[in-house]
Amino acid sequence: MKFLDFIAANRALILECLWRHILLVVISVAVGIIIAIPLGVLLTRHKRAAGPVLGVVGVVQTIPGLVMLGFALLLFGIGLKPALIVLSIYSVLPILRNAYTGITDVEVSYVDAARGIGMTGGQILRKVELPLAMPSIISGIRISTVYIVSWATLAGLIGAGGLGDLIWTGLSTYNTNYILAGAVPSAILAFAFSGLIGLFQRVLTPRGLRRRGT
Repeated sequence: MKFLDFIAANRALILECLWRHILLVVISVAVGIIIAIPLGVLLTRHKRAAGPVLGVVGVVQTIPGLVMLGFALLLFGIGLKPALIVLSIYSVLPILRNAYTGITDVEVSYVDAARGIGMTGGQILRKVELPLAMPSIISGIRISTVYIVSWATLAGLIGAGGLGDLIWTGLSTYNTNYILAGAVPSAILAFAFSGLIGLFQRVLTPRGLRRRGT
């Protein structure tokens, strides 16, 4: 059967797997954002702890996805929950690192000027540091999202669904149509997320920083 005929015959299944894959990515990255950005801000206020924390997170990031999924399977069983826990952990490091770097790299003169006009620490963070660090933070989110799109294909091994289901079905049955039906949408999804987040990055980047970048 030709690939296009296969797509037409299994359209409902492919769309269901695609939606599940998007769900895995969006939830995991959202959890990563919720954890990483406040932690990144906290580390900029306690820089002695930054090295050890970033080091530990970096070491966790190097653990192969299959190993992490295996541990999660033993602890939490089969299904969506262990996959989301593992993917959320993996999504933290790029966002955390970029949030910490972005805020740390804000010029001291801007912070001093804000403090000189009477802004509190919270106001400086909200109105000066975070806006100036936003391009770096969104870049971290972009990197994290692209990674998670690919890593989420492993979630099919523990019953979490997604495009990985199609890939693993194809590998177990030696059916290249299933493999392509999972791999091609996954690649397109990575490009789509990257482009969309890149657009948000451009929109949210202050005009002055845009001019400096060009």
